[in-house]
Amino acid sequence: MRRTAAKLATVTAVVTAAALTIAPTSASADLVTHCVGTGGAVTVPNDLLVPAGQSCALTGTTITGNVSVAAGANLVVTGGRISGEILIAADGYLDAGTTTVGGGIDLASGGYGVFLKDTGTGSVTVRPKGSATNDSFLFAENAAIDGTVTASAGEIRLDRNTDVTGNVSTTGSYYTDVHDTFVDGTLSVLNSATGSVVCGSAVRGRTTFAGNLGGVQLGPNGTLDGCASGGYFGRDVSVTNTTGGVNVDDNIIDGQLTTTSNTPAAKVAANNRIRGGVAGDQAAATARVSAKRSVQEREAKGEQRAEVRRSSAVQEAVAAGDAGL
Repeated sequence: MRRTAAKLATVTAVVTAAALTIAPTSASADLVTHCVGTGGAVTVPNDLLVPAGQSCALTGTTITGNVSVAAGANLVVTGGRISGEILIAADGYLDAGTTTVGGGIDLASGGYGVFLKDTGTGSVTVRPKGSATNDSFLFAENAAIDGTVTASAGEIRLDRNTDVTGNVSTTGSYYTDVHDTFVDGTLSVLNSATGSVVCGSAVRGRTTFAGNLGGVQLGPNGTLDGCASGGYFGRDVSVTNTTGGVNVDDNIIDGQLTTTSNTPAAKVAANNRIRGGVAGDQAAATARVSAKRSVQEREAKGEQRAEVRRSSAVQEAVAAGDAGL
């Protein structure tokens, strides 16, 4: 298995929500709908809460307010429309497919993870792990992110025609991989524990990699992952202070490539088109070989976590029954 996010199956579930009025703090306070179980194509005319430790599976549901996923809770939503933002607490999980989220998505410290497929949303934030046990993840496939991606923990993968209108910035992630993705802003990957891969993607702004362990791979034929093609970088690219190897192959860089203080020295293939030239240390070019990940276990772990949590969430929601609205 290569370093790739899961091919997670689309979940088909019916939504059930039990309405609960929270005691208002003022005359204008909104009602909050609690969702425990399964239910269908209804409109929730206010905010929605998945209570701590509970599971909610929604299909075709419209939510006119914000959504909160409490500690240890699961929300699986398919074909939904959410007008506001989604806030996910520690050990909380969000799985959104063919869904539109008007606001952003915020995964708290120690949040379990976020999986987005064929889904549009605002900015996505993954908070620092801190003292939490969970190391979060963000997997996005064919997602339209109208804003930024900011992550300070976990496994981060943008894949399969994902589009980000703003910057992508990660600091202290477990890894950050960008495959078949368009980033309209800058890309910055700092202090990743096991490195970063960018393949078949386009980044319009400046791209910066610094302080990463495990290596940086731009394009195919590196040591981290196998992929079909390199990418396009619209501004300067800088790869510095990297441990574990730097491979740059089959890319177009409309700026300068800087490779300094990397151990070992960066390998820059002759087939790159680099408008501003290369500054810094380089190793001798090596023969092109088919690369496969030498640490494939990291991907398998993330895939298994997402699949297990999704299956468990749906089973729990179905077992809770249909309480109606």
